[in-house]
Amino acid sequence: MDLLVLLGVGLLTGTTTVLFGFGGGFVTVPVVVWADSALGGEATRVAVATSVVVMVVNAGFATAVTPRRTLTALRGGGPLLLLLAAGGAAGAFATRLAPPALTHWAFVAYTAVTLADVLLRPGFLRPRGQAGSSVPPRPLPALVGAPVGALAAFLGVGGSVMTVPAMRRAGHPMRVAAALANPLTLALSLPAATVHLATATAPTVADGTPLGLVGLVDLRAAAALLLGALPVIALLRRHPPHIPDRVHAWAYAGLLGVVVAAMALSGP
Repeated sequence: MDLLVLLGVGLLTGTTTVLFGFGGGFVTVPVVVWADSALGGEATRVAVATSVVVMVVNAGFATAVTPRRTLTALRGGGPLLLLLAAGGAAGAFATRLAPPALTHWAFVAYTAVTLADVLLRPGFLRPRGQAGSSVPPRPLPALVGAPVGALAAFLGVGGSVMTVPAMRRAGHPMRVAAALANPLTLALSLPAATVHLATATAPTVADGTPLGLVGLVDLRAAAALLLGALPVIALLRRHPPHIPDRVHAWAYAGLLGVVVAAMALSGP
């Protein structure tokens, strides 16, 4: 039953990767917490690490099948990508040191703050530069890379939760903001995944039975999630749905609300 649920969630993460730039974090963290509940307080730490590995593959694949003309918006973004990678590694190390409850409730708090921000602060539901405006979108400043990478890797949410709202306010439509979130997520999640796989000791359940983890990563859960996600990413990139921009933005906010509720109810 767990594997069927994970496969179903994988289908959903494939959809959110293409439509919202969520490589898996917001959706996979709650479900892996549920699937690995036998670990108790350590379940959130394992969920964050597993989410990061899923994001590497999803974001990498989504980036590879994104049209080159869309990715040109990141031209000259090398310093931003390097700082995202450095922040991602630092955030992964921080996850190992922080109490599991802190990681869990920080995830809930940050998601709730982001939801309030996109609903209440101008610029997300209708960003500048649209409706025929001649003002070109602004690039993201490189200096945001390190804090974005660190916080995203610490919480296991990927870069999209921070970069999509920022790019919306810079003037990009949702389809472009979501597409550009994938290479940014890849930059921060790759070093974070390396840390989680190579440098952490796998936790066990109360009776000492191991759960087949590699480091902090539940590879069984990651494989099931990816098996569901990758075909969906390929299909939606080949046949992208035509969603009105405003509806697309409201759907992003709605997904944040669902995730806040799911994580709050699964809290330790």
